[in-house]
Amino acid sequence: MYEVKQITVADEFMENCYAVIHTESKEALIIDPGGNSDRIIEWISELEIEPIAVLLTHAHCDHIGAVDDLRDEYGNLLYQYYIERDYLTHPELNLSGQFPGESISIKPADIAWTEADLVMQQIGNFLFEMRFTPGHSPGHVIFKFLDSGFVICGDVIFQGSIGRTDLPGGDGPRLMQSIREEIYTLPEDTILYPGHGPETTVGREMESNPFNQYILN
Repeated sequence: MYEVKQITVADEFMENCYAVIHTESKEALIIDPGGNSDRIIEWISELEIEPIAVLLTHAHCDHIGAVDDLRDEYGNLLYQYYIERDYLTHPELNLSGQFPGESISIKPADIAWTEADLVMQQIGNFLFEMRFTPGHSPGHVIFKFLDSGFVICGDVIFQGSIGRTDLPGGDGPRLMQSIREEIYTLPEDTILYPGHGPETTVGREMESNPFNQYILN
């Protein structure tokens, strides 16, 4: 029912922007459009899909840079978890002020999910589960499309690594708990689509991730 496509954007960060596509309707959720909006819009056109919403796993600058351009182009609603709602308008919170280049300040989210929304979500033809996974950032969430066997996991876990916890708002023990409780409890063949680098699986990371000595304790 769903297909996942990925484009690497925000060149200095090599961030993964995803399109989760409903194969029958060709509607799509665009997740974490980190930058290079012209490139993303061209990619969407080439895929011949219809974006119906933009979703954020978290609001660091390398995941939000193209949000406003996509909203202007397609008239989409932006969904994010409420804890980081102020990050969109404040460069010091979204960390763009700490890196060379233009500081990022974008319009507030149209929909700010709360704790009550940490259940099954439906947007158009898409049904998925949102789960709270703090540690890399205070308001990080992941999107589980378990009927289709994959998770968009942002910067929680990568192939052979984990998200940074040395940035403002990072919390190492909370990140390990998030991985242990929300990632490692999934079927081992679940595909993980991270915010940076190649895809992986739950089983691969449970077997070989070098941070398991901390995750599993």
